[in-house]
Amino acid sequence: MPAAEHPSARTRQRLARAALAFVFAWFALGGAAHFLFTQAEMRIVPPWIPWPRAAVLVSGAFELLGAAGLLFRSTRGAALWGLFALTLAVTPANVHMLERAADFPAVPYWALVLRLPFQGFLLWLLWWLARGGRARASGIIAP
Repeated sequence: MPAAEHPSARTRQRLARAALAFVFAWFALGGAAHFLFTQAEMRIVPPWIPWPRAAVLVSGAFELLGAAGLLFRSTRGAALWGLFALTLAVTPANVHMLERAADFPAVPYWALVLRLPFQGFLLWLLWWLARGGRARASGIIAP
């Protein structure tokens, strides 16, 4: 049976497609939120970052551009690496929210705690997709 037709290859391909759809939705919705809920998003920006409104709008624009880049094979790799870098860049906002949980009473504390491991998972997913979705079923990355 050719490798492309092997059940584990088909499974990886389906997983990669599902992961790509999830990443697209995550960043498309998140990017839109930056424009629809700018004031709320600005509260998340740590105080040491200058121009919080600009930071929110620029990061939202990059989320939307990254999501759009995922739609085309020719730009998908750059979009995945760009979204990886952007996800790292917004880490201070997630840490800021957790450190000042009382300032965000509408967000359950457990959600703030889970946000950081979820961000780690999202970074792994972006990396896995950028590398071609070549993870073995065991979770070990193929050469």
